[in-house]
Amino acid sequence: MSERVMDPRRNPFSPGAGTRPPELAGRDDLIERAEIALDRIALGRPARSFVLHGLRGAGKTVLLGQIRADAEARGLLTVRIEAPEDRSLPAMLAAPLRAALLKLDRMAAAAAGARRALRALASFARLKVTYHDIEVGLDFEPEPGLADSGDLELDLSELLIAIGEAARERETAVILCIDELQYVREAEMGALIAALHAVAQAGLPVAMVGAGLPPLLGRMGRAKSYSERMFEYVEVARLDAGAARNAITLPIEREEEAIEPEAVRAIIAATEGYPYFLQEWGKHAWDLAFCSPITVRDVENASVTALAELDASFFRVRFDRLTPTERRYMRAMADLGPGSHRSGGIAERLGRQVNQLAPIRSSLIRKGMLYSPAHGDTAFTVPMFDQFMKRIMPVLV
Repeated sequence: MSERVMDPRRNPFSPGAGTRPPELAGRDDLIERAEIALDRIALGRPARSFVLHGLRGAGKTVLLGQIRADAEARGLLTVRIEAPEDRSLPAMLAAPLRAALLKLDRMAAAAAGARRALRALASFARLKVTYHDIEVGLDFEPEPGLADSGDLELDLSELLIAIGEAARERETAVILCIDELQYVREAEMGALIAALHAVAQAGLPVAMVGAGLPPLLGRMGRAKSYSERMFEYVEVARLDAGAARNAITLPIEREEEAIEPEAVRAIIAATEGYPYFLQEWGKHAWDLAFCSPITVRDVENASVTALAELDASFFRVRFDRLTPTERRYMRAMADLGPGSHRSGGIAERLGRQVNQLAPIRSSLIRKGMLYSPAHGDTAFTVPMFDQFMKRIMPVLV
């Protein structure tokens, strides 16, 4: 093959928060399962809502976006929500639901049901007496006795039932697409699960596709014990070798360029197969390669620049949220290596008692930095964060 200069303008790789990669490798089965479930719900047939869970960088947000786009292409109405740490569930839902209901209201066949649902939303918004962060403008008068009891679980159930009835009139479905679901408070999570249970029992076309970090499963289980039977929990893990290889090679080949097999193996080894990191290494390897094919030497150079960029952004933004004591805790974990570690081992590394460190561990779990894969075990939610901690804090002080 003759050598060709690599043009950075044609670089196919696109690292970014929730940015769809040029090749969504290894996820076809998952996407199809979600499509089948949502289509069944739209037809009034029983199916479970979807919950995607996994580590940072595994591609949950990308998959959530793809499922949402596919649902909209099939005529379903989606409601996009990203749950921040400091807002109540009613505040998160109010404005996106208003936008969705106004779309239904513009559809003549669903006008009556949509307007009743908008009145239900106006009643629901009165929860701002309790949830002061609700900020939504509504042009409809509340309907007395509908979603206005002040009890979140009851009112949210009545609201989603009204929305489901409006969607059924239009022969569509309303899909709540909620990212960072682990940040919803447990009591409010319980109300959301109960409301989805109510619409499922009524056979109404309302469903949820949620995405979150591993602690989400425990939070949902504690919120409602029957949640395990209501949702299909799908782990979004790193890609296997074949899918990771496709994620790198296929975008390059579409640009009529090439990469050496050893270079592909080097990228997979460096990134551990996590989709976000694959995009970072692919981007830097392309930009640093003078000509095609991309070589192992290009990948070695890319590792330096990719890690520098990750340290300055992806890793650093999370590190900056930590207190000094939290940083020491995570640095001690890093000394123990990748994977999960017993709380006793971390405490021993810090010269402390396990019960003394329990509040720090709990705070890190709330912040989404750590999770407990098993009782007494602790692991990072961000892949390769142990290596970053050693780079940014060379010694435990």
